[in-house]
Amino acid sequence: MTKKLIYIVEDENHIQELIRFNLEENGYEVECFEDGETMFEVVERKRPDLFVLDIMLPGMDGFEICRRIKENFELKKIPIIMLTAKNDELDRVLGLELGADDYISKPFSVREFIARVKVTFRRQADSFENNPRRVNVGRISIDFERREVYKNGQIIEMTFKEFELLKLLIMNRGKVLSRDMLLQKIWGFDFVGETRTVDVHIRYLRQKIEDDDNNPVYIETVRGIGYRFSDKEALR
Repeated sequence: MTKKLIYIVEDENHIQELIRFNLEENGYEVECFEDGETMFEVVERKRPDLFVLDIMLPGMDGFEICRRIKENFELKKIPIIMLTAKNDELDRVLGLELGADDYISKPFSVREFIARVKVTFRRQADSFENNPRRVNVGRISIDFERREVYKNGQIIEMTFKEFELLKLLIMNRGKVLSRDMLLQKIWGFDFVGETRTVDVHIRYLRQKIEDDDNNPVYIETVRGIGYRFSDKEALR
């Protein structure tokens, strides 16, 4: 089986080597870069299966790298983990809003980092298996095989996590899913106090699929608990 290739963009050599050693020990192929410019030169010739981006980088920072990846048609489906020394909620939320799939703050546990990498790949693999090919509800159509979402026949651009969240809600339509459960299912961990992550993704999903995100028809808020996908529309 071909090894998964992971690109690390990190300017601190000791962290580069720590990550590289442990990822390679777990069966991954790793290439490290000290800046985004160099990484983008290489990615044109060889695409990875996962990006790990430090935020504080010389020149182009991790946020800008993330934005450019998600704007690139050939790269935007590749998952991203943000690696940062910052512990500010606004920084984490910004990374998620730009399309990052996960984040981990320095100093970090190597075991947790490896676990998050494995969860990211497992979620990605699961999305291609054991799903109906296509579901239509109201004016929304979801093609699970192609990982595409349409509204009124027009394709809607979605990040990896947005698609996974929408899929989970639809596959459990009518059921109330708590924020904690959504965090565990989509991100793979119990992020204590991090339910803001779910709220940010729900807000962006609503902006994309609802006619009026302040008066949602599809994704309903259940106060004090979480969210559910409405079962008022017929499922086809």
